[in-house]
Amino acid sequence: MTIKPVRPQKGSDLVLHHLAEQIRSGHYPLGSKLPTVVDLAAGFEVGRSTVREALSGLKAMGLVDIRHGGGTYVCETLPAETAGQEGMDFFRPIESLKEVLEVRKYIESGCAELAALRRSEADLAAIEAVLVRMRETLGDEKLAEKADVDFHVKIAEASHNTLLLQMMLSLTQRLQENMSDSRRLWFFAERSSVELLLAEHTGIYEAIRDRNTALAGERMSAHIGKVDRIVRQLSREDKQE
Repeated sequence: MTIKPVRPQKGSDLVLHHLAEQIRSGHYPLGSKLPTVVDLAAGFEVGRSTVREALSGLKAMGLVDIRHGGGTYVCETLPAETAGQEGMDFFRPIESLKEVLEVRKYIESGCAELAALRRSEADLAAIEAVLVRMRETLGDEKLAEKADVDFHVKIAEASHNTLLLQMMLSLTQRLQENMSDSRRLWFFAERSSVELLLAEHTGIYEAIRDRNTALAGERMSAHIGKVDRIVRQLSREDKQE
């Protein structure tokens, strides 16, 4: 008989599962606003950071929409695949995402390096404009995802390598799907915020602005590599089960 170690659940996971069940059962109707972080923390008798982690997980699962400065709302439509699933099972297929991430990592780190070397002032302004749009859409995930994709495409344009740009554009549909999955997975597994994700994009932009080719490539590779590491970990866990 094979015995697997039992991993104690974190407080945030317990809060996440409890809130998820309340949402699925209709206790919190579609489109309704959840209690504040302060009220949830008091109700569950946990810290506010624990509640924030749980809400990030619910957002990653597609159950809630966190509006910047406006509270947390149950999504108008709940993803069917979340019903009856636990933890990270909302995210599949892993293998497909792994392949796209591998392609992105090599293509986009090269694009970032070339953009730092060849970018014009117009290119830099275009990338900066997308960053501004990313800041303005922090509370709207769909618009934020679109801005995220545009940011990466603008960097490819700034590389002034027609073949690299064509490769990026040919991957646009897959990139949009991948970006959505990547963002949700990154928020959930890293317990991170949209502000931190924006900071990473800003760092890439600054390296390109400063014409630091090595740093631009490194930051882009590290940016994509974060999700890649999470996906590989999940893949290993799947094979062990």
